Amino acid sequence: MEEEQSPGAAGGGEHHFLQDVEVKKENPADEVAPEAEEEDEDSLPHSEVLDIFEEGLARLVQDPLLCDLPIQVTLEEVNSQIALEYGQAMTVKVVKADGEIMPIVVVQNATVLDLKKAICRFMELKQQREGGVKHVSWRYVWRTYHLVFQGEKLEDDTMRLKDYGIRNRDEVTFMKRLRKK
Repeated sequence: MEEEQSPGAAGGGEHHFLQDVEVKKENPADEVAPEAEEEDEDSLPHSEVLDIFEEGLARLVQDPLLCDLPIQVTLEEVNSQIALEYGQAMTVKVVKADGEIMPIVVVQNATVLDLKKAICRFMELKQQREGGVKHVSWRYVWRTYHLVFQGEKLEDDTMRLKDYGIRNRDEVTFMKRLRKK
């Protein structure tokens, strides 16, 4: 496409742009009224927009990088998966008393408290997706159970997981606390 320049125009490209703007103004059939644009945006019901979004999200999580994520993925989960790929995070396999393994993603320099918060968030999301128990008393859980790695209790919430020797893909288990008499 060749640009048209008028004699004496210093910035030929700019002049061509201005000509296009003038042409658009001269041809009212090409213009779209602001009301029409709003009508186009409002023409899809919310449920259809959600369906379109969920279809796109389903295609997104088919990517090999994100294939481990659930269909109803959150932005937080996508960011965690990306951090894992870049080596900025690690997965800690938390084994519940019933044998279920929860893959919990935490940053590399996470503390025991960070791991506990991530476990809470993981369970919250799982409950939202599957239904079931609506409320878990985490105060009760942490009062009743220890997190244990290779026989050592993770008692100090401020201590980093690295300091306990926990690395990517290591297993941490819930162990019932012994009652003090």
